[in-house]
Order: sequence, then C-alpha cells, then structure tokens
Amino acid sequence: MKNRWIAGVVGIVALAFTGCQKDPLKNLTASESRIYITNRDSSLDFSSFKTFSVADSVLVIQDGQGGGKALTDYDAAMVSALKAALVKRGFQEVDRSASPDLGFNISRVYSTSTGVISYPSYWRDYGSYYDPYYWGYGGYSYYDPSYYGPSYYDVYQVTEGALTIDGLNLKDAKTGNTIRPVWSAVARGTSVFNTGNSNSEVQSFIDQSPYLVKNN
Repeated sequence: MKNRWIAGVVGIVALAFTGCQKDPLKNLTASESRIYITNRDSSLDFSSFKTFSVADSVLVIQDGQGGGKALTDYDAAMVSALKAALVKRGFQEVDRSASPDLGFNISRVYSTSTGVISYPSYWRDYGSYYDPYYWGYGGYSYYDPSYYGPSYYDVYQVTEGALTIDGLNLKDAKTGNTIRPVWSAVARGTSVFNTGNSNSEVQSFIDQSPYLVKNN
C-alpha cells in the first residue's frame, strides 16, 4: 500500500512538472513558424549564367497529381518577387523564347493524407507536370535532382501546403537532351500562401543562396 502511495505521488509530481514546461512553438508568430530550405548543384558556378526567365503561371500539385496551372494574386506576387530578386542579383530577364540560361518554375504543393512527404520527391512525375516544350526543349526529359543532394522529409497529419521553386539549367539542356535542376527552394508553415508574404519568402530563399549571383 505504501509503495502504491509513493508511486502515485511521484506520478503527480511528474505530471505537474511536465505541465509547467514551456512549449517552444506556442508563442511563435506566423513568420517565425515558416521554414525555408534551399538546395543546389554545388558543382556549378552560377555566375556562368547570365539570363533567366520565370514561368508565367504557377503549377498546383495536389496529392502527387498535377492539378493544372494557376495565377492567383499570391502566384503573381511570387512571380514578380522572384524576377526582381534575380535581377538584383545581376541576372538579366529575357523572354522564354530567347533561350534563357536559367528557367524557374514555381509550384504550390498540397498533401492531404497522413504520412511522410518528401521534397523534392515530386520530381518523380515532374515531366508530367511541366512540359519541356514550355522552355523550347520538346522531347527532352527532366533529370532527377537527387544527384546534388538528399531529399528532406516532413511528417504530416492534415492538409499541408508547400511553396517550391525550381531553377533549371536550360543553357546546357542540349547536352544529353536533359533539363537539369540546379537550384531548389521549399517553404512551408503558417500563411505560406499569403500574398503579403511573397517578398519576404523570396528574400529568405535568396539570403540562403549567396552563390546565386551573376558577377559582372
């Protein structure tokens, strides 16, 4: 009886102690809750690229299926913010018909079932999402980006939305008839698709990518 009473007291004390612990996520602001990740092909010198073009619409990927392209206010703001950031880094924007050195695709990725989502696992079906004809390389394929870095994973239990941006090496696409990704960025968290956050989201990616610059 005495042993059971002691065990009960210990349990109550432990519960009380646990209840007093601070939750590090409880008081985070929306901006503090967002996570930004960038990746690149470290074998490339990005200063060798001079021109770029950004796709004029955003791909919507729902549960692994390409749901079509869209241009909401947020999408348009992201396109504009990315263009401005790249120009500030010294790259010249050109029309996609002018054979840009770099092409950038923006996507909104949604997952609704419980499990593990892997970035950039959506590349497995990338060819069915973005037609290489858009960039003027019909018949070419997309190269799996796993060659320049490991995937990163998130466990989810509810609908999860993530912003992704992929930088493509169009300059060397004729080598092997393959469009290779050379830079990728992912953002997730509270209000990630809020129009007012577009500039800060792009800036977070750029701040993580000091190598993404065209030297004069």
